[in-house]
Amino acid sequence: MPVTSQLLRGLPRAKLLASGLLPCRQHQSQLGPITNRPPSRRPSHVSQSHQHSRSYQTTSELRSYILTPPQVNSILKANEYSFKVPEFDGKNVSSVMGFESNQLPANAPIEDRRSAATCLQTRGMLLGVFDGHAGCACAQALSERLFYYIAVSLLPHDTLCELEAAVEAGRALSPILQWHKHPNDYFSKEAQTLYFNSLRTYWQELIDLTSPGDVPDTHEALLNAFKRLDNDISLEAQVGDPNAFLNYWVLRVAFSGATACVAHIDGSDLYIANSGDARAVLGVQEEDGSFTAHTLSNDHSAQNEEEVARIRAEHPPSEKKTVIRQDRLLGLLMPLRAFGDVKFKWSIELQKCVLESGPDQLHENEHCKFIPPNYHTPPYLTAEPEITHHKLRPQDRFMVIGSDGLWETLHRQEVVRIVGEYITGVSQRQPLKVGGYKVSLGQMQELLDERKARESSAFEDQNSATHLIRHSVGNNEFGTVDHERLSKMLSLPEELARMYRDDITIIISQFNPHVIGAQRQDGQS
Repeated sequence: MPVTSQLLRGLPRAKLLASGLLPCRQHQSQLGPITNRPPSRRPSHVSQSHQHSRSYQTTSELRSYILTPPQVNSILKANEYSFKVPEFDGKNVSSVMGFESNQLPANAPIEDRRSAATCLQTRGMLLGVFDGHAGCACAQALSERLFYYIAVSLLPHDTLCELEAAVEAGRALSPILQWHKHPNDYFSKEAQTLYFNSLRTYWQELIDLTSPGDVPDTHEALLNAFKRLDNDISLEAQVGDPNAFLNYWVLRVAFSGATACVAHIDGSDLYIANSGDARAVLGVQEEDGSFTAHTLSNDHSAQNEEEVARIRAEHPPSEKKTVIRQDRLLGLLMPLRAFGDVKFKWSIELQKCVLESGPDQLHENEHCKFIPPNYHTPPYLTAEPEITHHKLRPQDRFMVIGSDGLWETLHRQEVVRIVGEYITGVSQRQPLKVGGYKVSLGQMQELLDERKARESSAFEDQNSATHLIRHSVGNNEFGTVDHERLSKMLSLPEELARMYRDDITIIISQFNPHVIGAQRQDGQS
């Protein structure tokens, strides 16, 4: 069988075009064409591997392999992590029973990041998914820094003063966060001093702006933390650093970009701060045992009419047709809010000045060289989050935070159904769907047998996020996990994997309905 046929056989028709492969719909790249090339062509600055992907149809070395189930499981489980909250930690009983997370790369290296931590001062839990573009640097910085900015923003005036006094006296600081990290979750040791100094400057300003007895507001804390970190990322790149590595690093962070979707859960109060197109969805269990999806965040993309109207209102009427083109900001950027991405925030003069004085490696990055078209009235982009508050109820069983690589492949209701069935161990038998295809009785029997086999082994995964990724990558047109398809998708070479799907990062938190019910009663009494 020809190589191309091996790759195409068994894949959904939506992924095919004549004898070629279609890139995944939304993320041909987060950044679109940067020249006057036709928009259907892949942007040349995405990565070196993508630049060579056009030749795959004639490359004799290209192969996809049928992996064994243990090999598939090894790939899917490589980045899984779980954390169970102690039932009683000496202060209170948590509304969060625990969480599970996982990542599946498409880019090499993966551009998504994730973070999870407990705020030791408030006992609130922080969960975040960060989706990078034009490299992983900005997402990496967010995964290390944003929770510290949020935690500091939530500290009362007196505690901030204690922190500053400890630093002044050279004493050890009381920890602010308890991190819940997978061994693969990298932290940059070289940048920690730089990061700490910026954070300290922030809490010094908070001390000046607050008074003893002030109680921080969670909404304002999240808003200020997002905006301040993005400002610090920009400022650090402008100032530079005497250390050559750090100088290059802060510029990489600023010129790349990342979206962020963060949850703060404290008791029955659930806050979502979102900038970009990652998404948080609540799984609500109905009286009949089924699950429905309640979306907690709005995507900041061209499909969001209010977001498009907001951006157009911030610029002159003469830019109405150019500020959003081809469903992208200035025809280039898909998310309409993001950290970093100073190409869409700084003036042209500032960009040229910083690049001219920057390291030579930065000049080799094609993404940094160009000025966006119709760039007249910056900034065009903000990291300011949209914040939503939800009061948890006993029927709110879990929450899924996922990068858009998940939501591109599965509808939110399907995501909630899959996770709900996994958590409860009860399969909601949906009518068998065949997607408009003509199916013989024999084929129908095969599909029923497949579903029976799938249900018997549906809960073999020990991690709900792994289980969801298995469905996200392996579902066929009939809505069942197809091992052959899953195997082919996981064995695609690096230069092809990104054409079929995006990086996928998932965090699933499970709630304690008995604790939430008691907390709601206490709040009403």
